[in-house]
Amino acid sequence: MPKMKSHRGAAKRIRMTGSGKAKRAKAGKNHMLEHKSATRRRRLRQSEVLSKADQHRTKRLLPYS
Repeated sequence: MPKMKSHRGAAKRIRMTGSGKAKRAKAGKNHMLEHKSATRRRRLRQSEVLSKADQHRTKRLLPYS
């Protein structure tokens, strides 16, 4: 059986933690930051762990992670 390919779009956006959870960056940090509050911009810097339902789908997209 040939090797499975990982979904390249997902591979560029999702990183796995040491414990095997999937991490992603928050959306809304690219442009139009002038009208967003400093608190909101600061919170957008932090990464977020995917929900349990999305963790399941990610395993299928990234088989070797």
